[in-house]
Amino acid sequence: MTAMNWYLIHTKPRQEKCALQNLEQQGYECYLPLLPAEKLRQGTVTVADEALFPRYLFIRLGRGDSALSWTPIRSTKGVSRMVCFGTEPAKVGDTLIALLQAAGQDGEAAPRRLFNAGEQVMLTDGAFAGIEGIYQMADGERRAMVLIELMSRPVQVRVAPSALRKLG
Repeated sequence: MTAMNWYLIHTKPRQEKCALQNLEQQGYECYLPLLPAEKLRQGTVTVADEALFPRYLFIRLGRGDSALSWTPIRSTKGVSRMVCFGTEPAKVGDTLIALLQAAGQDGEAAPRRLFNAGEQVMLTDGAFAGIEGIYQMADGERRAMVLIELMSRPVQVRVAPSALRKLG
């Protein structure tokens, strides 16, 4: 029986899932921790899984005659290289992988938000373009609530999330 260890793979930009799929098709055991995140696509907010550690994934490998060859990893589509310290591939502890896997199975994680309540934003489109405001919340109808100052009074306006930009 070959001793198996987890190692770290550095992927090409935004190709973590591609590298994962191609490595698994070659018979390697891999793990890519994902996190739901809000994304702005074609003017609407959607939730999509993105890598918890962008450009990295974990691979479980053994050494010895019965282990899979490490040679094809480098030329796998989506893979940039194996992470090494000097000439030795960087080992990742089984405990860390187990903790990440357990955290990922604890039910639904709240998606990472595009905007958080209280954040300073700039309106970039529409009648209020160029005005700074404070993001309040998403109102559930593909709109966002923003507090702006209009004629020396705070006013709530509803705008499309695509019409907002974070400040600072």
